Amino acid sequence: MAVTTLEIKARGPFAQGMAFGEVGPYQQLDGTVHFAVDPEYSSNTGITDLKLAPRDANGLVHCSADFRILKPATPQRGGYRLLLDVLNRGRQRALAYFNLAPERPTPSAPLEPGDGFLMRQGYTVVWCGWQHDVPDVAGLMRINVPDALENGRPISGQIVVTFQPNTSIQVQGLSDRLHRAYPAKDLNDREAVLMVRDHEDSPPQIVPRQQWSFARLEGGRVVPDATYIYMAAGFLPGKVYQVIYTTIGAPVVGLGLLATRDIVSFLRYSPAREGNPCADQVQYAYSFGASQSGRFLRQFLHLGLNLDEQEQMVFDGLIPHISGARRGEFNLRFGQPSSGAKQSPGNLFPFHDKVQTEPETGRFDGLLARLASKVWLVAGSKVPKVFFTNSSAEYWGGHAALIHTNLDGTRDVAPSESVRVYHFAGTQHGSGTFPLTNTNAADGARGQQLFNCVDYRPLLRAALVRLDRWVTAGETPAPSRHLRIDDRTKVPPEQTAATFRKIPGVQFPAHLRYIARLDFGPEIDAGVITKLPPSVGKPYANLVSAVDEDGNELAGVRLPDISVPLATHTGWNLRHPDMGGPGQVMSLIGSTIPFAATRAEREASDDPRPSIEERYASKEDYLRQVRQAAQSLVDQGYLLAEDIQTVADQASQRYDAFQSRVTEPQTADN
Repeated sequence: MAVTTLEIKARGPFAQGMAFGEVGPYQQLDGTVHFAVDPEYSSNTGITDLKLAPRDANGLVHCSADFRILKPATPQRGGYRLLLDVLNRGRQRALAYFNLAPERPTPSAPLEPGDGFLMRQGYTVVWCGWQHDVPDVAGLMRINVPDALENGRPISGQIVVTFQPNTSIQVQGLSDRLHRAYPAKDLNDREAVLMVRDHEDSPPQIVPRQQWSFARLEGGRVVPDATYIYMAAGFLPGKVYQVIYTTIGAPVVGLGLLATRDIVSFLRYSPAREGNPCADQVQYAYSFGASQSGRFLRQFLHLGLNLDEQEQMVFDGLIPHISGARRGEFNLRFGQPSSGAKQSPGNLFPFHDKVQTEPETGRFDGLLARLASKVWLVAGSKVPKVFFTNSSAEYWGGHAALIHTNLDGTRDVAPSESVRVYHFAGTQHGSGTFPLTNTNAADGARGQQLFNCVDYRPLLRAALVRLDRWVTAGETPAPSRHLRIDDRTKVPPEQTAATFRKIPGVQFPAHLRYIARLDFGPEIDAGVITKLPPSVGKPYANLVSAVDEDGNELAGVRLPDISVPLATHTGWNLRHPDMGGPGQVMSLIGSTIPFAATRAEREASDDPRPSIEERYASKEDYLRQVRQAAQSLVDQGYLLAEDIQTVADQASQRYDAFQSRVTEPQTADN
């Protein structure tokens, strides 16, 4: 086993000993897990720079990571199921997604038990650090990996850092979200380049080198610093900046993928005598990852890592959530795992789980191609079940449709037998925001419309239950549901523009998002970039759901928010003028645009959408229709019966909120 030691540093009751149904109380274990991996093992050879990492006398590469385990205090009452929640930038997210609570857990308090859904199901929930550049902040979990060396020396090379300010600033860290930066090798590097764009696809302009420096401000003084960039004139809000420079020091980023594989393998298969606290307590293992973490799971699958070093299956099922068609910089020299930049290797082909041919390059690949090949060679192994779940924001991000179409967007391509694809209609990237707001209190980001308030988490709970039943009982889950070409629910985004422009106060995006073919040089398959900036080629197809007369999506799994609506709900929102770039789509944020409460209000604003008063005879009539729609989703297998009441309660709250607020047109100044 690649795990050498599971060092438990703290052990105690979870949630103050709260009992969760028939499963009872849970125990929390925290500590450090130590790994030693073999660079010569066939699956490990795909990890960039692993063979350049320092080795011990046995030829193994060492690393260590933070871990946390929540497990039934009485294992016999548990479900013998393990769920690994892939950390998102060091943060634990599974409980917030699956254990519903009146108040969402804050990043500083991620272990609120909520309604205890995962615990009542008997899951052992596991977290393991995988990201090397997570900052040293209380509550965040990370991995410690060695640097690759060439001839015993640190490796140098070019890197690009992309950022888009929401306010005017003079200093920007050379990292994403205050993560650990790759330092500039030379503070006076004359070859370093700073480019600025009006939006992510506009032509770049070069900022003269004498106007900026590698530095920060300290007490009003400019202090040279290899991990920051400073410009006296300031970085303008809404502009997109890219700085290309030479850095030194190449952590073996991809070890995080092996750590994820190996801790689950250890907990699933190792005996108690080897220090396994879950010995004989795990029969099935699953993984969930949202956003960055979902892209991480797509990378994990693409590298064929679901067999451990003993050729044993690691995960029986996976849910890469809100990751669209992208992967990430999780196995790249100088990789920035948190980067969401458009010009990133994380946006490279392949996208579909099946093998396709890239017509421009002739490349032949699929997300599950390597894994399927390995499973065929290893007797007794099988391909895991996979649910790809996405919000509307990933489609409006310009890439999610690629997971179920051909590359030019002219034909639907069905997923593999072991895969389902679910689009949660009319939702934004993160599950909806309520009470209604158009401002993110955490970073000050502000939209022209209210943020999307649709809560899709009940659909995720059902997905996990259906995935488990597919694996353990062979129960076929609900069919894939997403926008399609053959039923004309899949359209170019500009085809929806006329509908949205009829809504008072709504502007349509001036710059629609898409991803394009990128050329980073001939060594990119080995995880090494030799061309920055990359050459940009032909765009891939960008398709979204067709909408009805209200602007609500026709395709996908439609919660009552969409099928029995009180508002128009979208997967996109526009930047408020206060943030700059007002024609640009906000990253990951959707919109809720309420209907007028009464006919008189609707007519006064010239809103073509019927008012709430015109749609429903009363609140009771509205809630009756909501319950009917929710029951239909239960019957189809997309919702759990226990969550009908949750959906109805949320609908009741929204009805009151939409009826009571002043429903004036939502302009940029509202």
